[in-house]
Amino acid sequence: MPGTATPRRSERHPLGARLRWQAAALVERRAESATAWTLVFDVPGWAGHLPGQHVDVRLTAEDGYSTQRSYSVASAPGGDRLELTVQRVRDGEVSPYLIDGLAVGDAVEIRGPVGGWFVWRPEQTEPLLLVAGGSGLVPLMSMVRVRAMLGSRVPFRLVYSLRDPADRLYGPELDRGAPGLDTGYVYTRAVPPGWDRPAGRLAASDLARWGWPADIGPTCYVCGPTGFVESVATSLVSLGHDPDRIRTERFGPSGG
Repeated sequence: MPGTATPRRSERHPLGARLRWQAAALVERRAESATAWTLVFDVPGWAGHLPGQHVDVRLTAEDGYSTQRSYSVASAPGGDRLELTVQRVRDGEVSPYLIDGLAVGDAVEIRGPVGGWFVWRPEQTEPLLLVAGGSGLVPLMSMVRVRAMLGSRVPFRLVYSLRDPADRLYGPELDRGAPGLDTGYVYTRAVPPGWDRPAGRLAASDLARWGWPADIGPTCYVCGPTGFVESVATSLVSLGHDPDRIRTERFGPSGG
């Protein structure tokens, strides 16, 4: 899920190493929703990643045809394991194969990590506001998991916009919560029984309700479809947030 307009896309590997394709084997798979699965890969010699980065995945057929897509890393760094959450793209070329055709033990090639702008470094001490649209939650979840792994006390707030409850990713994990992590949900198509907000697009009022006030100087990370990201960034600025503290990652049609 690469961004299309981030100012530091040239910053790639966190350790400055040259990117290369590496063999990766699928070791685990688990359903996150009706249309999304988390795929766990073993990548021998994986050099690690920063929360918010993504990788390129390449598939090669027996006849030599190859294709590749980019996916955000969902996991916290640790050893040679890498977790990618893949959302099925209707009529897509790659995502249906990864979800339905790739079996445990099968191999792909992975290159990365990529990205140096849309990352959270644990030495940052300011509050974080994470705003996700649909599968835009994936790189933000890596940040949440790193925070939990380190026992960080940096306060996080997550505003998660999705179509309906069935589309929610990482539900049990988010339900468990963590000290200093507050989560607000905005449903755009259908809401759970008794929900106090009618279905509708995320608005500035939702960011004011669930997010941080601008005067405490949070860094804001916004990820989702292009239209969603642009709308949220505009709303944040209207609420007084410093544009220099708003980091965006967006995705759009890529052939899936």
